[in-house]
Amino acid sequence: MVKIRLTRMGAHKKPFYRIIVADARTTRDGKAIAEIGYYNPMTDPVTLKVDNEAAKKWLADGAQPTDTVRALLKKAGAIE
Repeated sequence: MVKIRLTRMGAHKKPFYRIIVADARTTRDGKAIAEIGYYNPMTDPVTLKVDNEAAKKWLADGAQPTDTVRALLKKAGAIE
């Protein structure tokens, strides 16, 4: 199964996340099929950038977002 999830980047205690499409069996920071956006919770206000067209395409193809990514995609307007 293909999942849309976060992968952690950034330094110690300074997280930065990429929103990726990956096989469900890969590790959190493993190989990704595609990168569709990023999320930076450390800035004020929070930085969120998502390629809505790519997200909609992957969702239509059957990719399952995690709960956190589902909330981020709703904020970005990729899903209702």
